[in-house]
Amino acid sequence: MGQIDPFRVALALDEDPAAAVDTIVRELAAKGQGGTVGFVYATDKLKGELGTIVDLLRERTGVANWIGTLGLGIIAGRQGIFNKPALAAMIGTWPESHIKHFEEVSSTMAPPFGQQDFGLTKAIVHVDPRHQTFDELLQSLAVASGAYLVGGLTASRGRRFDQAAGAKVTQGGISGLFLGPEVDVTIGVAQGCVAIGPTRTISESEDSLITKLDGGSPLKALLEDLSATDEESLRRVLQSLHVALPVAHSDTGDYIVRNLVAIDAEKGHIAIGEKVEPGRKIFFCQRDRAAATKDLTALVQKLKSLAGTIHGALYVSCCGRGPSIFESADAEVALVQEGLGDVPLIGFYANGEIAGDRIYGYTGVLAVF
Repeated sequence: MGQIDPFRVALALDEDPAAAVDTIVRELAAKGQGGTVGFVYATDKLKGELGTIVDLLRERTGVANWIGTLGLGIIAGRQGIFNKPALAAMIGTWPESHIKHFEEVSSTMAPPFGQQDFGLTKAIVHVDPRHQTFDELLQSLAVASGAYLVGGLTASRGRRFDQAAGAKVTQGGISGLFLGPEVDVTIGVAQGCVAIGPTRTISESEDSLITKLDGGSPLKALLEDLSATDEESLRRVLQSLHVALPVAHSDTGDYIVRNLVAIDAEKGHIAIGEKVEPGRKIFFCQRDRAAATKDLTALVQKLKSLAGTIHGALYVSCCGRGPSIFESADAEVALVQEGLGDVPLIGFYANGEIAGDRIYGYTGVLAVF
């Protein structure tokens, strides 16, 4: 299986990095010793660089290699912390021969490893969203390595977009951890949107501007779909209106949600947060708590049935979820833990969620191992 010992997780709420690490180290030590890999996530409200935290964790725990990044919120155990200085860490054991850390992949021409190296199957990744072509970089890494990627984009309101990568802290590209076939990881994506109209086809477009939809006005199509919504629900729909792009050849009905960026009322055009080409499918949708709850609950149950014994889990959720969709960040995390059975869980609230070679939005990506 690749796993030896259960993972153990700890959480600290403190604006002083050294004090936060003290709390983390005490909690982790009380739950066990040893480990070959550490996960570390900090909110962007925590003062100090992630580098200081990683150095302290390496020295105090004896775990040499760490992966992680910054988020607007973090997850540890049964808690989700938003907009507060907080630190989460998790330590576990995977045989070192089955994992490979990598740091700052910033060029599509320089993948760190290939599938021939040791039979890569999956990778946990963190991406700096400031990189000009981070989406192309991600796809290039997936193709070059042959690995299924899971993770998220760093989320920070400051100048630092740090990523823990092995024994170092970096920024500017992609970093993470490749996993060999001996390490069992089961991954799934929870969406949480409700369609408010039929699936349509883009007839004409220019980059992210849709000029014709089903051969006619995109704005007219949107108004037709909205007309089916009762007046009482219309305001709620308009406050959470998005577009969804179905994933071609998906047998699970997978789709990518993007923002509706602008409407040209005179020309009847709409702009969305994604470059699209004629022939692409699209439908208008609404972010909804009930749908998000149902979808996440179903995903957790599915992954638990597929995974068998679970030693730990990673959950990457969108900054637009948490308290914006659910009653609170704790409520979202509780749905995961109730389904999995209170396992060691860590994660962060990202600026985009990664599964495969795609960057999602408004989703929750869960990996259990």
